[in-house]
Amino acid sequence: MKSIAIVGLGYVGLPLSLQFARSGLRVLGLDIDPSKIEALAAGRSYIHHIPSETIREQVQSGQFAATTDFARSSEVDAVIICVPTPLNKNREPDISYILETGKALAPHMKRGQLIVLESTTYPGTTDEDLREVLEKGSGLKAGTDFHMAFSPEREDPGNPQSKVAEIPKVVGGLTPACLEKAKALYGHAIKTVVPVSSCRAAEATKLLENIFRSVNIALVNELKVVYEAMGIDVWEVINAAKTKPFGFMAFYPGPGLGGHCIPIDPFYLTWKAREYGQATRFIELAGEINTAMPEHVVQRVGDALNQNRKSVNGSRILILGLAYKANVDDDRESPSYHLLGLLKNRGAEVAYHDPYVPVIRLTREHPAWAGQKSVAWNKETISSFDCVLISTAHACVNYQELADWAPLIVDTRNAMVKTKTKEGQVVKA
Repeated sequence: MKSIAIVGLGYVGLPLSLQFARSGLRVLGLDIDPSKIEALAAGRSYIHHIPSETIREQVQSGQFAATTDFARSSEVDAVIICVPTPLNKNREPDISYILETGKALAPHMKRGQLIVLESTTYPGTTDEDLREVLEKGSGLKAGTDFHMAFSPEREDPGNPQSKVAEIPKVVGGLTPACLEKAKALYGHAIKTVVPVSSCRAAEATKLLENIFRSVNIALVNELKVVYEAMGIDVWEVINAAKTKPFGFMAFYPGPGLGGHCIPIDPFYLTWKAREYGQATRFIELAGEINTAMPEHVVQRVGDALNQNRKSVNGSRILILGLAYKANVDDDRESPSYHLLGLLKNRGAEVAYHDPYVPVIRLTREHPAWAGQKSVAWNKETISSFDCVLISTAHACVNYQELADWAPLIVDTRNAMVKTKTKEGQVVKA
């Protein structure tokens, strides 16, 4: 293969595009957002952890170009789909982005072309839903006239040790020939390719990875509440337990789940399992526990303010960190939005500080917060708040300055553990 197209130039598609370009393939990026195409043509990054220089190198070399014109997908040997798979308002899978992408690609498909889906979804999406759309729109038959495969994304934004080329790539094909095509494609850019028996096995692999994390995070979140009542610091317990060199893996509590994967992906399996008459009790219980964490944190904020003879109603509260995880600019599904809403509904005056999210973008989920700006980081501003709630612990934040300036800190990330603080100033939540 000499050329590929990657649909969806976000947190998954853009780094994957750049890795394939570095590996010598000609890469065509496809996205419906013209602002992204304009930025890439200018060699400008819109994702914090991807340097603009990296993009400029591949654009100027001619290895990477981007467009909104899906007709150009006919120019390439393979197409990889990396589009969002959210939940709808009823918390059910929304694969409309996948299907609409399939409809846009189908008229331009050619014989022998490989179509790979990377978007996280329930087993059967590739070989049933996407296949139907592609076959109907192209007049070609999957597995005979064109190839299909599924390969789950494993991007870890903000982790400097996470490199696309180094992360093993699971691949499942519609047929043995489809699998060989997909293995050859990813072999150009990824050091280790892990073949599985089918598209469904590959789809299920991704779900297992994220369900594993969701369930274990729910476990430590529940233990946090239990140990809190017993006067035990769950962070101390976890750090002690992880000294065991076998049989234990450390997971950490927080104010709730964020990002595009863990809060969403497990419910794709829950929904699909009902079709087979199966219950997913662990998944649903984990979801209940993790979803309840923002309420628990707000309760802790109220308790902390009460100790200072104040109430949530009328207090000025600063949320520190809007991104869903440390050191990234990705605010999708961030629990910070839930905290902002809960505190505001209780009468607090709320604001946020996040150097990675200077202005809140307009989203379908939280339109009311669009346009709000991160407050300045200085003594005058921070000391004006009655309480600072640490929701995301960015490494670039000076936590000693926070301790020096803020009268009260509620810490959901154990961020203040190494700073010098006053007695009673920090409350863990």
